Amino acid sequence: MKTTTVLAVLVATVLAAAGAMAMVSDSVQAPPTDALGSERACRVYSGLPPGWGKERYAGMIRVEGGRVTLGSTEGYAEERPLREATVESFWIDRTEVTNAQFASFAHSTGYVTEAERRGRGIVFRKPLPREEVAYGSWWHEVQGADWRHPDGPGSDLRGRENEPVVQVTRADAEAYAQWLGHRLPTEAQWEYAAKAHGRGERIERGPRSQTGRPGANFWQGIFPYIDTAEDGHAGRAPVGCYAANGFGVFDLIGNVWEWTADDWSGRAQFHGAGFGVSASESRAPGLIKGGSFLCSADFCVRYRASARQPQEPDMPTAHSGFRTVMAH
Repeated sequence: MKTTTVLAVLVATVLAAAGAMAMVSDSVQAPPTDALGSERACRVYSGLPPGWGKERYAGMIRVEGGRVTLGSTEGYAEERPLREATVESFWIDRTEVTNAQFASFAHSTGYVTEAERRGRGIVFRKPLPREEVAYGSWWHEVQGADWRHPDGPGSDLRGRENEPVVQVTRADAEAYAQWLGHRLPTEAQWEYAAKAHGRGERIERGPRSQTGRPGANFWQGIFPYIDTAEDGHAGRAPVGCYAANGFGVFDLIGNVWEWTADDWSGRAQFHGAGFGVSASESRAPGLIKGGSFLCSADFCVRYRASARQPQEPDMPTAHSGFRTVMAH
């Protein structure tokens, strides 16, 4: 083999390895997003959809527009009154943006997130059994927590490339979206996609299949002490472990809260972290949707399409991520 050929092979090998968390070729992306929807498939998913870096709609699916009733009469006060909305057709990410996708963005642009610049983020820590804790004290402001270290300095992304990126603020999410020529979904777009022509989940016990198995990643057990992981995961799950909804979109409910483009409006029964991490307290709260792995039947109960929650737009947390949309 000629020396130039050997060098070419070596260079190609190095580039392929380096690209695992950046732009990579389709040959190392397995399985395709169409094959997600099972525990086995999501475990081996690289976190980068087929066509990543090449195709405009990589990892997205087109949702036909229509009418949707926003809100619910069976949920919290902030979900009322019901509102009618017309949504134009749009493209939406089939999964939450993964660590691999966000790493590709950061690698390509040199972007530094707000948590990295500020040097801290908000992390959930389960109290000890029978330990009496004050409301919300399971949240901790941790130095060194950021998207690369989602649970603090002792954590990293090894083996978690296919999990949703967290510890990102709304501005971080918007920067990623703009890099791709996308944007964050409005509340109407997000809820329309989540309901998929249906009414959304009932409030009582969380989304479940016809056989009674959890149909999303949420908390089963006594919050904040015991998560029985009946759904297969304690904490964040890789994207696409549960069946897609009627529009073919994964994990709109549970796993991590998702940023929208909208500011919060209306009354609220707040249950968030409540930390003074926000650098601009005068700004209107942002609006997040979908609940997270911390929502349980005895706390939060926001693992539903109609649920909505205010969050400081510049507060990075271990249970908030996002997905993007693009106009038709």
